[in-house]
Amino acid sequence: MKKTPAGTSVGVDDPYSFVERCDHLTDDGRCRYALEHAESASRRDAKRSSRAGRERSERPGVSGEERPANGRRRPKGGAFRDDERQPGRLSNHPRDGDPGFAAKRRADDFRCPAADPAGDWDWPDCPHFRARNHSRECARCGIDERRMTHSDERPLLEEHHLSYADTSDGENRNSDGTDDEPSHEITVSLCRWCHAKIHNSWARLGDDASPDPEAIAAREGRRSREQDEFGFSSAADRYDDE
Repeated sequence: MKKTPAGTSVGVDDPYSFVERCDHLTDDGRCRYALEHAESASRRDAKRSSRAGRERSERPGVSGEERPANGRRRPKGGAFRDDERQPGRLSNHPRDGDPGFAAKRRADDFRCPAADPAGDWDWPDCPHFRARNHSRECARCGIDERRMTHSDERPLLEEHHLSYADTSDGENRNSDGTDDEPSHEITVSLCRWCHAKIHNSWARLGDDASPDPEAIAAREGRRSREQDEFGFSSAADRYDDE
């Protein structure tokens, strides 16, 4: 089984087999990551172009054709450096993420090649894939969350990582990933009891498991307090009172 950086089990052999969809996938099958970064770069280029145009107009005797977008003179040979990009091209500003990736997806109408049945990618092939499951049920035993309003009680469900992403070098990789088999952030929701069993024993995420008795007791206790808070009583309770 795959392991965490601390050496404990994550409860699965293949994290991608538990993925439903990428966080960046839109309902119409496009890549939101590429869309957002392309739009951000375009807005930044438009602002840069507007500012450069004002600067050129304030400098008599120098035509706009002789200067790059940042206001400096075009070097000999007529080529702009990488930091002198023109409007309409994705910039290489750090906040633009991965302009090369965004440009390729834009050329394909931002289609996600991993989600497309006719695409030639699987989830592991995408450098920016991420799947964080925020289900309100435990992925192993199925117990549901009961959150108490205005309470600082520990939630019944917790986030469990099947794979960790390490973006320290600008790539979406983790300590287990390689260039041939990239790793990404993949999470599921687990109750505290299943979470502990997976990390502390040989329990697996795909086990045919029932909720732990302590988990059921904790959930029912919260449900009872919730009903008391709203003054709710079942028909059976009312008949008993009579």
